[in-house]
Amino acid sequence: MSASSIQAFRDYAWMLLPGLGMTVVVGVVSMAIAIILGITGATAKLARPFAARAAAQAYTTVIRGEPELILLYLVFFGGSRVLQQIATLFGYTGYVEVNPFAAGVFTIGFAYGAYATEVFRGAIIAVPKGQIEAAKAAGMHRWLILRRILMPQVWRFALPGLGNVWLVLVKATAVTSVVGVEELTRKAHLASGATHQAFLFYLLSALLYLVLTAVSAAVFRHAERRANRGVRRA
Repeated sequence: MSASSIQAFRDYAWMLLPGLGMTVVVGVVSMAIAIILGITGATAKLARPFAARAAAQAYTTVIRGEPELILLYLVFFGGSRVLQQIATLFGYTGYVEVNPFAAGVFTIGFAYGAYATEVFRGAIIAVPKGQIEAAKAAGMHRWLILRRILMPQVWRFALPGLGNVWLVLVKATAVTSVVGVEELTRKAHLASGATHQAFLFYLLSALLYLVLTAVSAAVFRHAERRANRGVRRA
């Protein structure tokens, strides 16, 4: 490593840590949105009304076929345009812009909610129907069945799939850098622009993403082991 690279590392490497923290925040908020949409979408896909099933199918089909970057542009620039037009109706002539963080987490969460929908749908189907029927025969009402029988097992079956969704989602947060969210990729871009050491800072950001995904994978493996305690293996 050259002297200039060492100096650049000393002066700007610290910038990547707040970026890593913002990446985690964007990822966690987006994952929460994805889980809510996933549960809603899976419920709709398994519902009796045709309209609910059709809407959920359209959501997963369309969203999984679109790049996250295109969706982000639609939300950020399209949303800003809509807000601008609404503000104009009320006499406001200033510039109105969608908050970059809000646009980023909504887009990522909305996109990966489609994948979470399929994860939860498979998890719900995996719960033995005999257990639900036995609970009904024992006089348990719908919400008690949901709380005591269905959801604990759905989470256990869904954890591996949700872990995969998270690992992909947390890397997809990098697209939010294009609208100014100062996550890890954005910080690496700023540091490389200031020092002209692009390879160094993008390599450092790649290593930090690797650390983040490795820690995340370990956390999900631990969660899966805890969720499967006491479960008999065939």
